Amino acid sequence: MAKVQITWSKSWIGFPETQRKTIKSLGFHKLNNTIVREDSPQLRGQIRKVQHLLTVVELADE
Repeated sequence: MAKVQITWSKSWIGFPETQRKTIKSLGFHKLNNTIVREDSPQLRGQIRKVQHLLTVVELADE
């Protein structure tokens, strides 16, 4: 299955609490952290909600 590399690249200051909770639920702890997750419709929905705060790179299948 495809993987997605997600980097939290912009601060959440001034954005709604629901977007802060979405960032936390993705697994981020600090700004500029990077995580790699399996691609899924649920993950894509979370990314879409806070896409203005993230940088997303799709990784090739191994």
